[in-house]
Amino acid sequence: MSSSSTISDQPTFLAVKPQRQFPFLSRHPWVHLSSLAQDGSDLAVGQIVDLTGPDGQWIARGIANPNSRLRVRLYSWNRDQMIGPDFIRTQIDFAIARRALIGLAPADGAQRIVFSESDGLSGLVVDRYADFLSVQITAGGLDRFRDVILDHLQSKFQPAGICLRVDEKTSSHEGIEQSDSWVRGAQPDGPVYFKQNGLTWSVDLLGGQKTGTYLDQQANHAAAAHYLRGKRVLDICCYAGGFGLVAAANGAAEVVGVDGSEKALDAAAENARRNNVSNIRFAKADCFDYLQQAAVDGQSFDAVVLDPPRFAGSRHQLDSAMRAYQKLNSAAVELLTPGGVLVTNSCSGRVSRSEFLNMLSDVARKRSRSITILESRGAAPDHPISVSCPETDYLKCMICEVGP
Repeated sequence: MSSSSTISDQPTFLAVKPQRQFPFLSRHPWVHLSSLAQDGSDLAVGQIVDLTGPDGQWIARGIANPNSRLRVRLYSWNRDQMIGPDFIRTQIDFAIARRALIGLAPADGAQRIVFSESDGLSGLVVDRYADFLSVQITAGGLDRFRDVILDHLQSKFQPAGICLRVDEKTSSHEGIEQSDSWVRGAQPDGPVYFKQNGLTWSVDLLGGQKTGTYLDQQANHAAAAHYLRGKRVLDICCYAGGFGLVAAANGAAEVVGVDGSEKALDAAAENARRNNVSNIRFAKADCFDYLQQAAVDGQSFDAVVLDPPRFAGSRHQLDSAMRAYQKLNSAAVELLTPGGVLVTNSCSGRVSRSEFLNMLSDVARKRSRSITILESRGAAPDHPISVSCPETDYLKCMICEVGP
């Protein structure tokens, strides 16, 4: 439930416990309840907070949410800078300018416009799909600026429509009302279509994953396709086509896409038909079960792509996540012909790049196969990394050769 306290225009001071100030001095934006000397439970949702050290030293300014164990999100390390509508609009403008450095996607393309902590707006994600915007708010404190955010995006992009998404997990953890609705402009008659990697894709902006689909893999789809030409490819956790469809359209001999979601596979098949790609087929199955049965049947592939969902949502799940990655990659390696290509991914921010590499090293040792990394990649450039928030370097994409 939301706090009933009144929001003050003046910042409220909250102090951190002794020896807990160092991440925030280094500009990490997440202040968990366990780091605070006072719990701030009497504050209003959206109250501006000045974070101080145990000695009273001013550190940063943020927004409180007494409903969340992530009690304060920090947005400014400039004491003269107030957090209000002008600040929010300026941060969005900086994010747009950052995309201009990368290269703005064409009008019929898709691109992440605001990426939460990486763009100094922890708890806000904005994606553009052709003429439509998808907005996701994951911070209860930032929700007080909802109309400011939506109005500014409407002014900057003049989209045909804007949808707002607040998922059930965020609603529970942050105390925001769950929402999947069109909040500006017109609602599309059906799926929204956009161009990416030379193909036309459809997205259900209200019913799809997160803000609609996964834009962070765009560059990796294209990079992997280069290595998959002429090969028989198994695409595990293929979702709506992703790696497999781009590979099939760019010279792969044959692609088998596997996913456990009927809805995702229907979208994948429709994407294949729309783009006249016929050298790909899809199978509904649990990905672990499919790999195990393929080995029993004596199947082999020239390439295997693994793009599973996030296995580690918290640090408590890290050990089980690493076991799952090892099991998945080990099963994939068993199906690969000597000299085959393994494209293996992790979108778990809790799993570091070094931990993922160590997992691959264990797989190579236990399977008595060599694994050579040809490319070590991350998210597309429109998902930039904040050096102050290592969690923004969440996506690992390894393109490997697996020897005998």
